[in-house]
Amino acid sequence: MRSTSDVGLTDALMVDGRREMTMTEFEFTLVLEGLDGLSPESLNAFFEAGCNDATFGEIDGIVYADFTRETGIATEAIGSAIQSIESAVPGVRVLRVEPDDLVTAADIAGRLGRTRESVRLLIAGERGPGGFPAPISHLKARGRLWRWAEVGRWASKALGTEVPDLGTAVFIAALNDGLGLRQLLPQLDDERELREVARVLGERTHLLPN
Repeated sequence: MRSTSDVGLTDALMVDGRREMTMTEFEFTLVLEGLDGLSPESLNAFFEAGCNDATFGEIDGIVYADFTRETGIATEAIGSAIQSIESAVPGVRVLRVEPDDLVTAADIAGRLGRTRESVRLLIAGERGPGGFPAPISHLKARGRLWRWAEVGRWASKALGTEVPDLGTAVFIAALNDGLGLRQLLPQLDDERELREVARVLGERTHLLPN
């Protein structure tokens, strides 16, 4: 996610001896489900719910909302946008937040400002200190995917690369996983499957439905 200000997520100003959070414009996209295309009625409902800072569009039948929201922190910007969207039109839910946390080697090169060959060598351990994060899918295929939150954290620590909004990337990754669980859990009919998910989540089982 891009913030259109030079201030960080935790930056603040001292005003009359008080510490006040600065305001930043955050740009992100919400991918939606539950809409059969965009209609004047749904657009008006979104506007009335407080989404006048969003531009709505549709690609291959998938509706999305591009937000430019001004708040103090990214979590507030994204969280309030999700609440506004889901309260506006019955049945509409947010599927995920973009920019996506899942990235290819080419995406990594672009975000780190490196060539694809440089990133390939880092992945293979032939350049840099080693320890590049493992891909989360397609381990044996050419189209491997990584979590940007993990790659960004590694690049920051191992290479000393400045990675903007790294904390926000971790938040978006966790939020998208939560949105994915929300969508998939109702589809599990076997109680044993639910229990296995609960076991994997460990102490966070309170997030699961009863």
